[in-house]
Amino acid sequence: MTIAENPLNAENQGIFYRWLNRIERIGNAIPNPALLFIVLAFVVLLLSAVVSWADLSVKHPGTGETIRAVNLLSVEGLHKILGGLVTNFTGFAPLGVVLVAILGISVAEASGLISALMRLLVLSAPKKLLTVVIVFAGVLSHMASDVGYVLLIPLAAMLFLAVGRHPLVGLAAAFAGVSGGFSANLLIGPTDALLAGLTQEAARIIDPAYLVTPAANYYFMAASAFLVTALGTWVTEAIVAPRLGDYKGVAKQETLEKLSPAEKRGMWVTSIVALLFVGFILWGTVPSDGFLRDPKTGSLLKSPFLSGIVAFIFAGGVLLGLAYGIGSRTFKKADDVINAMENSMKTMSVYLVLAFFAAQFVAFFNWTNLGIILAVEGAELLRGMQLSGVTLIIAFVVLSIVLDLFIGSASAKWAVMAPVFVPMMMLLGYSPELTQAAYRIGDSVCNIITPLMSYFPLIVAFAQKYEPKAGIGTIMAMMMPYSIAFFIGWTLFLIVWFYLGLPLGPGAELFYETKPAT
Repeated sequence: MTIAENPLNAENQGIFYRWLNRIERIGNAIPNPALLFIVLAFVVLLLSAVVSWADLSVKHPGTGETIRAVNLLSVEGLHKILGGLVTNFTGFAPLGVVLVAILGISVAEASGLISALMRLLVLSAPKKLLTVVIVFAGVLSHMASDVGYVLLIPLAAMLFLAVGRHPLVGLAAAFAGVSGGFSANLLIGPTDALLAGLTQEAARIIDPAYLVTPAANYYFMAASAFLVTALGTWVTEAIVAPRLGDYKGVAKQETLEKLSPAEKRGMWVTSIVALLFVGFILWGTVPSDGFLRDPKTGSLLKSPFLSGIVAFIFAGGVLLGLAYGIGSRTFKKADDVINAMENSMKTMSVYLVLAFFAAQFVAFFNWTNLGIILAVEGAELLRGMQLSGVTLIIAFVVLSIVLDLFIGSASAKWAVMAPVFVPMMMLLGYSPELTQAAYRIGDSVCNIITPLMSYFPLIVAFAQKYEPKAGIGTIMAMMMPYSIAFFIGWTLFLIVWFYLGLPLGPGAELFYETKPAT
C-alpha cells in the first residue's frame, strides 16, 4: 500500500495532508515510473518540433550566440536519436557513480559490517538525535561528491528501520539534507569554486577587474547549514513522520543485539584496516604536495581525490568488508565476495531501467535547447518587471526554482543566468555575491521534488525496497513539505541577512558601487 492509502492518512488528517495524498496519487497514476520518462521524452520531441517551426530563438547572454530550438522530429534529429541511444545511457552521469559505489558497499553489507555498525550506533546513540544527525550529515556530504546519494540515503533508511521507525522517514530526512540543502555547507567545496568562476566572468562584463572567490558565500552558507538542519529536522518529526505512521511493510527490522565474540573480532580487524586506509588518504591529501592533490596547483578542489571519490568508496567498501568478513568468518571463500557483488546488481535492476529512460529524456531535452530558451526568456521576463530590493531577491529565487524543475545542473543554469542577472544586479547596486547566494537557494530547494534531478530515479528505487508500490508521486509528496519549508525559511534568512548588512563571505559585501567611467 502507498502512503496515501494508509488509514492514518484519511480525510481527518487535514487539508495539507489531503493535498499531499492527492499529489502522491496523481504522481503514482502511471503504473511504472519509467513510463513517465517515456511520456516526457515524447512530449519533448513534439515541443521541439513546434518551437522549431515557430522559429523561436534567443541570444545566449554569455557567448552572444543565437540559440534556436532543435527539431528532433526532423531527419537530422532522428539520426541524432539513433546514434545517441546507447551513449545517452552509458554517459548518464549518475549511472557509473551509483553502480561502482554499490559494488563496493555490497561487500561491506554482505559481510555483516554495516549491520554491526548500525547496531553499535543505535545502541550507543540517543534515538532523539538520530534525525538531526542524519539531516546534518546529508548537508555535510557535499564535500564528498555524490556519496550522500549512494551511501547516506539508503543507510538512513536502514537506521530508522533498525530503531523501529518507518524507513522512508530516514530516507526523506537524508534526501532533504543531501539534495534540498545542496548549497549549504561548513566547508568550501567544488560547487563553490565552479559557481564562483561563472559569477566572476559575468561580473567582469561590468567590472573587468572584479574578483569572486570560492569563499564568496561562505559565511552565509555555513550559517545556512544549521538552518537547513533545523528546518529538515522539524519537517521530519512534525510532518513527514506523522504522515507515514508506523511501518507495516515487507522489510524486516534489524535485531538490536550486542555484538557476538566473532563480530567483535571482525570489528577489531576492520578498525586496523580502516586506520590504514584513512592514513593512506591523509598521506595523499594533507601535505601541500600530496599525491592525491592537483599535481599543478596543489589544490584539493579539483584534485584526483575528489574526482575519484567514488573509487575510494568502492575500495573502502571492499577492503573494510573483506576485513570484517575474514575477521568474523562470514566470508569463507572468494566466491562469497563475488556473489555479494552479483546480488547487489540484481537489486539495481529497477534503477537501471529507470536510468535508461531518464537518460534518454535528459539527453533529448538538452539537444532541443529548450532549457536555455526557457532560462533566457524567464530572465527577460524578470528584468521587465523592474523590481528592486527584497522583492527582486525573492523574485529571483522563485525564477531559479522554476528553472530547476527543468534544468537539473546547477552550473548549467548558472552559466545561462549569471551573464544576465549578475550585471543587471550590479547596475542596481547589488553585489555579484548576493546574486549568487539568492540563486543557490532557488537551485537547492527544488531538487528534492523534481523527477528531472538525475538521482531521483535512484531515490525511487531505494524507496521501493521498503514500499514496493512507491513511485515518483510517493517521493514528491513526501519531500514537498521540505521544499516549502526550505524555500520560506531560507529566503527569509537571506532577507534578514540582507537587512542586517552582514557580509556573505570574506570580502564579499551585499552591495556594489558602480565605478565612474574614466
